[in-house]
Amino acid sequence: MPTQFYASQSIELAVPEQPIPIQHYLRQPQRLIQSLVDPSRVEPLENRDCFRLKMRPLSFLTLNIQPTVDMRVWATSDGVIHLRSLACEIRGVEYVNQRFALDLVGKLAPRQVERKTYLQGQADLQVQVDLPPPFLLTPKPVLETAGNGLLRSVLLTMKQRLTHQLLSDYRAWVAMRVEEEGRVNSSSSLLSPNHLSSNHSAI
Repeated sequence: MPTQFYASQSIELAVPEQPIPIQHYLRQPQRLIQSLVDPSRVEPLENRDCFRLKMRPLSFLTLNIQPTVDMRVWATSDGVIHLRSLACEIRGVEYVNQRFALDLVGKLAPRQVERKTYLQGQADLQVQVDLPPPFLLTPKPVLETAGNGLLRSVLLTMKQRLTHQLLSDYRAWVAMRVEEEGRVNSSSSLLSPNHLSSNHSAI
């Protein structure tokens, strides 16, 4: 009989004011997914909004597993970022892999409160699995406590990384865009008729 585990995690971040609103940054799923997970563990898939995440090895009682999750990350017209798991594979433990289902749903939305911008989000993670026979002797409350705790730790790790990485990457992205815009404007002014005319007069 399948055993179910569940965890939920919320987040709220105050966004420092920048020349470019964070809504523009959030339209890039590649940058957002790398704020959630170490980039070395992320593989882009053919669909530009989809990614394969190789999670760190996890220990559940005496069982060691390493999930690989395919996820889609996309933005809607109202500026909300959505995240949903598409598929999951448990490598190294075929018995569990054939009897394992993972469902991860999350969203992150910018909100204006008294002229300040905040990012508010929530992620819900659910796993359903038929455990190997040795675990059938383990009391259900013990299994549920261990499983729910493991899922909470996964979401907490993602939250901590997002808290530290997203705003830092956002600031770096804004600085890069402002610098690029400055170079473009500088090139445009050099090619303006007035500039060319003044140079011609000086010859």
